[in-house]
Amino acid sequence: MVADRHRLRNELNRLRPRPAALDAVPEKLRQRLQASLDRFAARRASLPTPTFPEELPVSGQRERIAEAIRTHPVVIVCGETGSGKTTQLPKLCLSLGRGVSGLIGHTQPRRLAARTTAERIAEELKSPLGEAVGYKIRFTDRLSPTSHI
Repeated sequence: MVADRHRLRNELNRLRPRPAALDAVPEKLRQRLQASLDRFAARRASLPTPTFPEELPVSGQRERIAEAIRTHPVVIVCGETGSGKTTQLPKLCLSLGRGVSGLIGHTQPRRLAARTTAERIAEELKSPLGEAVGYKIRFTDRLSPTSHI
């Protein structure tokens, strides 16, 4: 399934600059490409709009962190406990358009921490847990096809 998605994405990217080339694509593949584009557009349209509490130090550095995320494949953010790293960074990634073609991953060392972090981010996004924000722990899933984080 993942290999099919990558193959479709590569095929789409190969064809995108030359719309006339779509005529050479078999109908079944064209339908799959269109369905993939439709799902992508629906996920993009369903992205929640996050808000950032200005009293948190991470929110004050939002533009700087966003620029680092846009330009680097790995970003390490260090800050004091309670500065908003856990709850605000996934929302920052969401505001950058991440979470459309896949999920924004967020790991926690304990089951309870994973669940409560997901609950908190979902609450801040005004979304029921399991819709825009979910969690996956060894024997428990609260994810849906509309989940972004």
